[in-house]
Amino acid sequence: MKNLLPLVAVFLFGFIGSAQEQRIVSGKVTDNQAPIENVNVYIKEKQISTVTDADGKYTIKAETGDVLQFTYTGMKTISIRVEDVTRFLSPVMVPDVTELEEVTVKSSRRISQKDLEEDYVLNKNIIRTAFGYLDADRAAGNVRTLDDSEINPVNVNVFALLQNRFPGVQVTGNLFGANNLAEVSPINQASIASSGVFIRGRGSLTNQRAAIFDIDGQIFTNIPPPIDIGNIKRIAILNNLATTTRYGSIGAGGVIVINTFSGTPQNDKIVDRARLKNNYVNTKVLTRAEVANNNPTYLKELEASTSFDDAKKVYDQYESSYYSSPYFYLDAYTYFSENHDDMDYADAIINENFALFDDNPVLLKALAYRYEEQQRFEKANAIFKEVFILRPNYAQSYMDMANSYRSLNEVKQAASIYARYDYLVQEGFMEQDSIGFGPVMEREFNNLLVLNRNAVVNSTKSGKLYVAQEEFEGTRLVFEWNDSEAEFDLQFVNPENQYYKWKHSLADNEKTIYREKDFGYSVKEYLIDGSLPGTWGVNVKYLGNKSLTPTYLKATVYYNYGARSQRKETKVFKLSLKDVNQELFKVQSVGSIVTK
Repeated sequence: MKNLLPLVAVFLFGFIGSAQEQRIVSGKVTDNQAPIENVNVYIKEKQISTVTDADGKYTIKAETGDVLQFTYTGMKTISIRVEDVTRFLSPVMVPDVTELEEVTVKSSRRISQKDLEEDYVLNKNIIRTAFGYLDADRAAGNVRTLDDSEINPVNVNVFALLQNRFPGVQVTGNLFGANNLAEVSPINQASIASSGVFIRGRGSLTNQRAAIFDIDGQIFTNIPPPIDIGNIKRIAILNNLATTTRYGSIGAGGVIVINTFSGTPQNDKIVDRARLKNNYVNTKVLTRAEVANNNPTYLKELEASTSFDDAKKVYDQYESSYYSSPYFYLDAYTYFSENHDDMDYADAIINENFALFDDNPVLLKALAYRYEEQQRFEKANAIFKEVFILRPNYAQSYMDMANSYRSLNEVKQAASIYARYDYLVQEGFMEQDSIGFGPVMEREFNNLLVLNRNAVVNSTKSGKLYVAQEEFEGTRLVFEWNDSEAEFDLQFVNPENQYYKWKHSLADNEKTIYREKDFGYSVKEYLIDGSLPGTWGVNVKYLGNKSLTPTYLKATVYYNYGARSQRKETKVFKLSLKDVNQELFKVQSVGSIVTK
């Protein structure tokens, strides 16, 4: 295995050339039932395109980093970034329709700020202001809102967005070419200084006041600082006395409230999200045993073997048919390592066929996951080194390496890698993600420092050694998947049989998947506190990965998170059966995994 020391150099100089690797990408486009003919398949920003044939099939030349777009009248456009392992992409297109949300008439009740905070993630009509959370549906007067799913990045800046999407909002002066005075030449600064955003209906014709901005709770009476359109989570227009009175006289011209992804506190406590009305689990959930009924024949016969010799005969019988399938060997390794006391034989299966895994980060990560589940941390660490070298520009590579060293109790090395990632971000060698991956990486580093401060105090110059104690105590769930094309729904069922569902699919959450591809990560965390004690269930509905290969999902459960007694347990699930809700595991909010 390769040494970790040259990895930074590889990152700085090695991956640029590999981005130009060209290959043929092929696949079949369907609507999940039948093939779709004449789908336009093209490479964004390049003059390369093709169309699907009568069987929905296509082939196209693409390079790593290209964005393939699939368009068809009446269907939602699908955009997929080509990665180093991309060879086959068979997307499922869905109708481009706007569904009206269900409206429920119910008696009025007061909603606390805590309730609004907990519902903020789920309810796009809740806005976070400098004076607390505001529910547009319950506010006095009309509050107009816009969420990220309705924001088109084609707008030049936030001022163009306001004028284009909110009738009655007028932008005056030279505000469409820059977001603040520092971005324009002195000759234009005078006109921008006299510019403003005006909301029709406020003030008089002779004494109209410009609106002020409330951005993530910070009030700006003049032109706000630059705002990345892609970082806007929600916008609201407040222009009646009931909603602006808290701002005093400065809010006389109305208030434009902007919530950004980076400025919004991340609330991943599923205990609160699951307490929604009419979300009780009332459909069949397949057990792990029922899912196993759909295993390949070779795996069923291996598991039915009554002795080691019988199992070897089954393996030998099927190897000639599956000699080119790394998934066959991974299944065989898992079976022999977990069912027979001959680890050398299991290791030989991988060693003799490692060429099928080598240079493929998706397959290597699946193997590393299995090693971690079996607590074979040395082997997992060696595999993650290989993945790091293959993907030095992926943010996930840093977290995998750091956590792998931490599993080996090499906390200084782990802290060094966390600090290296932080340094590369600060110096601009890697783009910072403050929405999805950033908070997870920060929590990982923070947790390491909290529990191992004395061991790492002299190992890093990151400036992050002053760390507050963990704000969260309870059970932390971290999900990672080896294939970035994987689509699935995670369902969390609380002790009262209510559930919260996270949809990880292009049809339901395309911006999240685009962001994962842009930054190079496949991870999501959720927190269960002690406010609803008892047994929680975690289920999954696998939707596929645009190929016929399985996806490996790793779940790491941290108990007593942030305390000295913190411990973790890792489970790995091979996902291949699609479109059915299946059980992954059950977990106590305080305790241990009940069933796999």
